[in-house]
Amino acid sequence: MEKKRDMDPLLCRPIGIIHTPFKELENMPIQPSGAAGIRGTVDLFPEFAEGLKDLGGFSHVILLYHFHESRGYKLIVTPFLDSEPRGLFATRAPKRPNPIGLSTVRLVQIRGCSLDIENVDILDGTPLLDIKPYVPEFDQQQTCRIGWLEQARGKVRNKRSDERFRKDQ
Repeated sequence: MEKKRDMDPLLCRPIGIIHTPFKELENMPIQPSGAAGIRGTVDLFPEFAEGLKDLGGFSHVILLYHFHESRGYKLIVTPFLDSEPRGLFATRAPKRPNPIGLSTVRLVQIRGCSLDIENVDILDGTPLLDIKPYVPEFDQQQTCRIGWLEQARGKVRNKRSDERFRKDQ
């Protein structure tokens, strides 16, 4: 099959804004598992409020968002949990060709157009692209390999971000 490189660009528009205690990129948790107990709020734009119907029955949600402070990318990066350069697509580094992030967070409650969330590792003011319910039967794999991250097991809880993925780097 021939690769189609002349596709039309995709257009995504935010459906809300994510608010967190993290005003700066440095010293943020690098994954939700390193952000245990940290709370935030998702403010959905009112025109999308009806889409929250039935979401309250889920304990966790997957947030898809735009890494709005990320500019450019490199295909080889040194990730936070390693000192060895790795292929970008074998990492969760924020500087990507399409700077899209995802986090699975605990849904504490829904108040109108706002979601109170916990275990949040996201920069304050981040544009939200989508919300999906976390469903273990769909999302949790029973057997999996985690490549180079096998050597980093257990380190994410204490690891914090640094300047390596700033937009001006």
